[in-house]
Amino acid sequence: MPMPPHNRRASRASLAALGAAGLVALAAAPAAFADETGPSLVVGGIKPIDGMKPGSTFDVPVTVANKGTTTADKVWVTYAVTRGLDYAEVPSNCLTQHIPPYDELQEMWTAMCAFDQPVKPGVVYTTETPLRVKILDRALKDELNLRVGEGDPLADENGSPPVAGTAPALKLVEKQSGGEGAAAPYVAVPVTSVNTADFRVTGAALKGSVGETVPMKVEFTNAGPAWVMTKQGERSVTVVITPPAGTSVVKRGMFCRPEGKAYRCGMIQPALNEGGRQPYTFQLKIDKRVPHAKGSVTLSTEPRPFDPDKTNDKADITLDVTDGGPTGSAGGSAGGPASTGDDGTTTNGGTLAATGSTALPITALAATALVTGAGALAIARRRRTRNLR
Repeated sequence: MPMPPHNRRASRASLAALGAAGLVALAAAPAAFADETGPSLVVGGIKPIDGMKPGSTFDVPVTVANKGTTTADKVWVTYAVTRGLDYAEVPSNCLTQHIPPYDELQEMWTAMCAFDQPVKPGVVYTTETPLRVKILDRALKDELNLRVGEGDPLADENGSPPVAGTAPALKLVEKQSGGEGAAAPYVAVPVTSVNTADFRVTGAALKGSVGETVPMKVEFTNAGPAWVMTKQGERSVTVVITPPAGTSVVKRGMFCRPEGKAYRCGMIQPALNEGGRQPYTFQLKIDKRVPHAKGSVTLSTEPRPFDPDKTNDKADITLDVTDGGPTGSAGGSAGGPASTGDDGTTTNGGTLAATGSTALPITALAATALVTGAGALAIARRRRTRNLR
C-alpha cells in the first residue's frame, strides 16, 4: 500500500499488513522501471535471514531506487526491528526511537536515516556501509521492516523521545550491476534465530465446603529465554482448563469460552514475551463432594518446535471438600455455556494472540468491554496512527 510521495506520516499498520502478506519481494531491475510523474522511491536488497544465534549480528544491505521520472533531492530510509533485535550501532544521520506495543502493532525499535543527496531516476543505490543488527538473547521469530520516502516520517507520538546516533553517517552510493534490486516502498523481512521458549502452566489446589464458592487461579507462563511473536491471524497457543467434577463455574476467566465441560482460553501478546504471564481466575461453586475429584490445565497441542520440554504442559487442579456433604459421582457439573465470564462477549483480534482452528472470543482492543468481578473494566485503547520511525 504505497503512500503518496509527500505524505509525511507512515502508518505502522500499513507495514504490518504488508508484512502479514509476506511482502519480501526483491526483484525489480532498473530497466523494468515504469514511467511515472515525479520521483517514485522503492527499497529492497535483503533476503529472509535464518539460523541466527543470540549474540551474533547481521548486515542489512539495503538498496534504494527511483522508478519515477524526476530526481528525488533527499530521501529517508527507516529501519524497524521487533523486540528480539537491536542495532549494533546507530549512524549520526539516523534517529532511533522505542515504540511500545499498542493496538494490533508489535513493539518496535526504529531507526530513521536521512540521506541529504539526490536519488536519480533509473539508478539503484546502496548504503556505502550496511547498517548492522544484533540478535538478542530473547530472539526467535522476529522481523525487520524497511521503508523509503521523500518526506520526513516524523516521530511516533507513542514512542520514546528520538535519539541521534553517534557512529559515522551512512551514505548512498550507486550500486554496481548484479544482486537484488529494490522492489516496493515497504518490505518486511523475517529473521529467525536458533532459540527456545518454555511454555508452561501451573494448576491450583482448591479447598472448601459444599455450597461454598471458591476462587481458582491457574496460570500460563513463558519461561523463555525467547519471546514468541504471534502475528494477527496466526495460530497460537491456547490453554484448556477443566474444573474438578462436582463444581460449577460461577465466573470464568478472562479470554475463556466454554468448550464442553472445559474452557479454552486465549491470551494477550505480552504473555508470550520472555517471562510473560497470563493468569486465569475462575469462581467455582462446590456443588457436591466427589471422591478424588481432580481437574486440569493444559496447553493446546499445535506443534511448537521451539518448546522441547513437554513435562510442564499440563498441571492438576485438586479439590479438597472439607465437610461431609452430599457425595456425587465423578460426572458432576463443571460449568458450561450458561456460566458467566470476566470477558463477556468478545471477538478475535487486536494484540491478543490468535488461536487454533476455532477462533476464541478474544477482545478487539478498540471496541470491547471486559467484565471483571462485579464491575465493568472498559478496555478501549485509542486508535492512533503509528509511524514507522
